[in-house]
Amino acid sequence: MTGGARSASAAALAVLAVAAAFTGLAAPAGATGTQVGAEPGQSFGLGTNYGTGCSYAINGYVDDPSTPVVFYDNGIQFAVAKPSGRLAIGRWTPATPGAHRITIIQHSMPGEDVIPWLDLTVGTGLPTGSGCGVFF
Repeated sequence: MTGGARSASAAALAVLAVAAAFTGLAAPAGATGTQVGAEPGQSFGLGTNYGTGCSYAINGYVDDPSTPVVFYDNGIQFAVAKPSGRLAIGRWTPATPGAHRITIIQHSMPGEDVIPWLDLTVGTGLPTGSGCGVFF
């Protein structure tokens, strides 16, 4: 390697070291919910697999594995869960038939909350012990 090539390599390494230092000092990203999912389990119905009086796992996918996740059904809180990795699970038992919007919030900086949602239709449920029969 010549003297000029060594100088260029040293300069490039210095620039990379400074960039790495600034990256390490950057503010961490806020906690954010990224996706909502629902598991119908052993529920079944002709129009929907979700019924009143039956319990379902709601999956809240997040990007912060330590900040609690708050679950809402049509704006009413029904669960709070601490994530295990990037997944928090809340239990949901719908009380009324009809349209339901499930949302999650993993609070971050004020005004920066991202609110993922999932729309589900709920019928009249008949718990069967291990599942749920759903009627419209």
